[in-house]
Order: sequence, then structure tokens, then C-alpha cells
Amino acid sequence: MAVYVDNERAQYRGMVMCHMLADSTEELLAMADRIGVDRKHLQDAGTYREHFDICLTKRAAALEAGALGLSMSEVGRMLWERREAPRESHG
Repeated sequence: MAVYVDNERAQYRGMVMCHMLADSTEELLAMADRIGVDRKHLQDAGTYREHFDICLTKRAAALEAGALGLSMSEVGRMLWERREAPRESHG
């Protein structure tokens, strides 16, 4: 089981953002808590697309805390596989 951060660099309100996702909701929320991301920002909760949009400083904190870095194409592949075989924790 793992938490992942991608390498996207999307501009949003003066910040540069990427995505954080995980193998389980529990892992995702635990990492959000650990790096100081408010749970209210969880997107697509309960689906195969469940994730947080995080700024690059939070990305660095997640990597330091053990998250794995992925490319956008790797994330796309992961989401495609999840869509085809949804995890129990994502309903």
C-alpha cells in the first residue's frame, strides 16, 4: 500500500499544484493529516479518482514522508486500472 504524488505543474491562484492519491482512503487521509492538508479538500471522495490537489511544498513534504513520485502517464495508467477494477475502499 502506498501514497503517490504526480509531477503535474498546474497553475492555480498563484500556486503550482499537483495531485496526491493513495492505494486506500485511509492512507490518503493519514498523509494529508501528516503534511497539513485539510481533509475538506478531498476530491472525488469514494471513487477511483479520489485525490487531493496539493501545492509543491506539500508535495515535497509528502515525498519526505514516504510518498512515491509518479509521472502523469503513470497516474493515468493507475486510474485506468482502478476504473476497471474499483477498490473496495472506493466503493
